[in-house]
Amino acid sequence: MGFIRGFGQFWYDLIVGDDGKIAVAVVVTLALGTVALLAFGPPSAVLAPVLGVCLMAAFAIALRIDVRDR
Repeated sequence: MGFIRGFGQFWYDLIVGDDGKIAVAVVVTLALGTVALLAFGPPSAVLAPVLGVCLMAAFAIALRIDVRDR
């Protein structure tokens, strides 16, 4: 049982790390990109930069929230 708990703890620390907001933003952005790709089929030359901008915006928002709290 200790192995399973340690394995789960490793993956949680790897994926979530120190800030859960960034992990959620990445998952939501990738999910929206997947939905857009499956529903509309935009070319990857358009979708990749848009998702990159969305990820940077989500990181900036999470950083702003953290800075504002302090």
